[in-house]
Amino acid sequence: MLELKGVCYSAEDENREAEILKDINVTIEDRFIAVTGPNGSGKSTLARIIAGIIKPTAGQILLDGVDITDLSITERANMGISFAFQQPVRFKGITVRELLSIAAGKDASMAEICNMLSEVGLCARDYVNREVNASLSGGELKRIEIAMIMARGTKVSIFDEPEAGIDLWSFQNLIHVFEKMHGEIHGSILIISHQERILNIADRIILLADGQIKKVGSKEEVIPELLGAGAHCKTLTDKL
Repeated sequence: MLELKGVCYSAEDENREAEILKDINVTIEDRFIAVTGPNGSGKSTLARIIAGIIKPTAGQILLDGVDITDLSITERANMGISFAFQQPVRFKGITVRELLSIAAGKDASMAEICNMLSEVGLCARDYVNREVNASLSGGELKRIEIAMIMARGTKVSIFDEPEAGIDLWSFQNLIHVFEKMHGEIHGSILIISHQERILNIADRIILLADGQIKKVGSKEEVIPELLGAGAHCKTLTDKL
């Protein structure tokens, strides 16, 4: 269980201090949580604070009752928090098999690698010995990154706008992967997104606006308010 108590974050913006997050209080214990809201509402900042990439200016973050507020991203990863960037990192010289073995914390067998890749809809024969570099598409990289997180079996898996920069076909495949993760994950998935298809498979939605939590609830409770507030849920085709 992840708890945020009075979390605030401010940053310098054009010679003044801008309040990006204001007194965030929320408990995350469902299997699949979506964080949504207008652009500039603080969604990605919240994800990075949970992961330990940046530190809050005030407040506490607790993981299973343990205060992790001052812990680094590495220490949080060791405690069971994973973070997937909008643009996955490319590792020149490292193969997909090596990367998944690192994620699993062992020299994974070919059968284990095949299982990991099949979980995200990739054929192991086509990917296992490929380098994690520019030869892979954005959609392929994101599915490999998801396979890494599943291999780690973390308590909290955070995805920051996984739909960013990919085409419609890749997005549809990612939705299927998240639906599969939702049915099998033993921890919590936290996805930053404003895509309606992602919101529709969430157990709970957190609506952020102006750096504050405006509502927490089911899709039936939150989506009407989201649309009414003008924070439109665009489909991926709107962007293409």
